[in-house]
Amino acid sequence: MIRLHHVPGSRSFRVLWLMEELGLEAELQNWSLTDGSLRSPEFRALSPAGRIPALEYEDMVVFESGAIVEYLTEQTGRLAPKPGTPERAAFLGWVHFAETQANLVQNLNIHHIFLRPESARSVAMMKLDTRRLEVTMRALEDHLIAHEWLLSEFSAADCMLGFNIDAMFRFVRGDAYPALTAYRDRVQARPAYKAALEKAGGDDIYEFDFYEIPDA
Repeated sequence: MIRLHHVPGSRSFRVLWLMEELGLEAELQNWSLTDGSLRSPEFRALSPAGRIPALEYEDMVVFESGAIVEYLTEQTGRLAPKPGTPERAAFLGWVHFAETQANLVQNLNIHHIFLRPESARSVAMMKLDTRRLEVTMRALEDHLIAHEWLLSEFSAADCMLGFNIDAMFRFVRGDAYPALTAYRDRVQARPAYKAALEKAGGDDIYEFDFYEIPDA
C-alpha cells in the first residue's frame, strides 16, 4: 500500500512524478493549504510540521519530500547513484539544492499570493527573494549549459525540481536562462512527468502566468 498526501501544485508533485518514473502506483489523499486541515492532529501524526508531502509506504510513514525521494530510490534501487559511487555526492547536493530553491519560491508565493491583507506584503522582501532565486537559477543555467540532466543521466535529483521547474518562471522571466528553459522543456516532455501532471489535479496555487513585483 502506498498513499501520497498531496496538495495540487505543491512539493508533493516531486514525489508523484518520481513514482511515475519508477512505475509505482499510489493512492492520492488531497489536502488544502488554506482550510487549516494541515494543522490537524490527523495530519501532524504523519508530518510533524504540518507540511506536504507525507508518504505512507507499506508500514512506514516518511515525511519531507527530500527524504521521500531518497527513500524511494533506496527501496527500488533505481534513479540514484549508489552510496560510495562517484556521483553520489553530486546527487545528494542537487537533491538538497532543489529544496533551497523551493524555499525561495515558497517565500515568493507567500508575498505575492497568500499574505493577507495585501498591505502586509513586503516589496523589499519580494525583490530580495527574487534576486536570491535568480542566483539559484544562474547556478542551474551554468550547470545545464554542459549537461542534459543534473547528473550524467536522468535521476531522482531531477524529480526534486518538479515543484520548482514551473514555479521559478512565475517570478523570473526565462529570457536570460536558455539552457534552463530548454531543460524545463525536456522535463515537461517526459511521459512520466505528463502522467504525474494529469494525476496531480491541477494547481491550487497560481492564478497568473507571471507575477510582477509591485511598485513600492
